[in-house]
Amino acid sequence: MLTLYLRAALHRATYKVIEDGSFFGEIPGFEGAWADAATLEACREELEEVLEEWILFRVSRQLPVPTVDNLELRAREVA
Repeated sequence: MLTLYLRAALHRATYKVIEDGSFFGEIPGFEGAWADAATLEACREELEEVLEEWILFRVSRQLPVPTVDNLELRAREVA
């Protein structure tokens, strides 16, 4: 489930070339989850790491995480 969610979220990512020739990537709906790197591939890899950390942070604090392609992530209490 988590892998499917990450793939779906990263599929929504947008990238652009910055003035210095490096790349900037972000995912709409995931405020604060962005990356920049010298190459597009490095930017994609960094954005994936940022997204993982972003999700873990929000779930650990029981903050909402966007639904992506009908996939929802929620922390549930276990007895």
